[in-house]
Amino acid sequence: MPERPLLGVGAPLPGNHERADAARNRQLLLDAAQQLVREQGVDSLTMDALAKRAGVGKGTVFRRFGSRSGLLRALLDHAERKYQEAFMFGPPPLGPGAAPVDRLIAFGRARLLDIEVEGELHRAAEIGEASDRYTGAPYELLRSHVSMLLRQANIDGDATLIADGLLGLLTAALVMHQMHVLGYSRCQIGDNWEAFVRRVVTTLRPVE
Repeated sequence: MPERPLLGVGAPLPGNHERADAARNRQLLLDAAQQLVREQGVDSLTMDALAKRAGVGKGTVFRRFGSRSGLLRALLDHAERKYQEAFMFGPPPLGPGAAPVDRLIAFGRARLLDIEVEGELHRAAEIGEASDRYTGAPYELLRSHVSMLLRQANIDGDATLIADGLLGLLTAALVMHQMHVLGYSRCQIGDNWEAFVRRVVTTLRPVE
């Protein structure tokens, strides 16, 4: 089953192409916003703070993103696109060319790294989009990818339901609770992900 094209949280509609200079300016603003989030947390990311960090007027930030909510969506889209590019087109084991189980394991470990670095942003997006989280294009792409790898691993079961179950282990809220409240490291959570994936695939493969 072919994977769908890249589609982020705030992807532009077809035909809505930014000029090269506008795209560069947007990229600079998102890079500055990403630095703020990594240094001070998502609560520090205000329109004023971003304007100051990027050295532009506040009106420029509002014209580009509309609101703080729009900025958060754009920043998450930025992170999601990099992740999507890596698992769809990047080198193995995350990208094509590795065994499906190895790709599933790499998929989870890469997601955990994103959450460790930008977890508050992912958690804020999950809360803000709770009503359509499982029907939105970003989640559907992740589910489609995991379902595809499960089918390639020759599991006997409903790949979509199993994919939902696996993805539930990678929600930002849960992972951040495990890291910051329960005290588990990203490596420990990643090892648990690997063990879980291997057990699911082994259990659900038909007996030959």
